[in-house]
Amino acid sequence: MSKNKYDKLKLENQLCFPLYAASRMIIKQYRPYLDELSLTYTQYIAMMVLWQENKISVKELGKKLFLDSGTLTPVLKSLEAKNFVKRYRSCDDERILLVEITREGSELRDAALNVPEKVSKCVKLDSAEAVNLYKLLYKLIDEL
Repeated sequence: MSKNKYDKLKLENQLCFPLYAASRMIIKQYRPYLDELSLTYTQYIAMMVLWQENKISVKELGKKLFLDSGTLTPVLKSLEAKNFVKRYRSCDDERILLVEITREGSELRDAALNVPEKVSKCVKLDSAEAVNLYKLLYKLIDEL
């Protein structure tokens, strides 16, 4: 006999739901540690890119974070208000908006150093499972 035609609409049959729920739960684990740094999770991942790059175009930052400018602009404005970054137009092409880490933003890196370790203690995966999940998630991202 065939399945109920509405089975495909059941929450438990959706791949997107456990991805969504897991993402929310993991981000929730970050909150107490990021609160100490006065950062939201989105600000934190933006700072992670800036700690690595020092200076980057807003467009390229958005690509790295999979964020559109409507989401990224308020994040950068908030980081700029905290004096962690500065934004300015490129001298070579005024259409390009650059974002650069400040001294205060660079100093925040040391304070954030223990955040990944603290959060990883909340995730009960062994290293092989974590590596496998990481690869599967990026495979999914690449396909989308």
